[in-house]
Amino acid sequence: MKALKAVFLVHGLITLAGAFVLIAFPTAIPSMVGIAITRHDYLLVYLVGAAELAVAVLSFGAVRITDRAALGLIVTTLVVLHATSGGLDIVHMALTQPNSTMVSNTVLRFAVAAVLVGVWQAARRHQTPGTSR
Repeated sequence: MKALKAVFLVHGLITLAGAFVLIAFPTAIPSMVGIAITRHDYLLVYLVGAAELAVAVLSFGAVRITDRAALGLIVTTLVVLHATSGGLDIVHMALTQPNSTMVSNTVLRFAVAAVLVGVWQAARRHQTPGTSR
């Protein structure tokens, strides 16, 4: 369970940093993948930043949770987020000109999903039936 908690903590720190960058510097991340954002478009970036902040809060909160069902739901939610984002990255690249940043982001999304699944499965194997810790 310690490895799962560490993954949640690292995930929370990374998503918190992403939220900060999206909110404080709304053109920074889109420009890295070749998307030009004007002030008129900032709202979309701010909404993504708010979602990133919510995911960071979820990740930090998960560090303190011991209930297996709750942890399973959190892992599933984060896996769906990253796997779907990775899939949508592929759709976007199919419709536009892919670049190395987009490819890296896509690979990273699927890697995060795989790490979450792997660490969750390992944590479940090391728990005894009927315990929540």
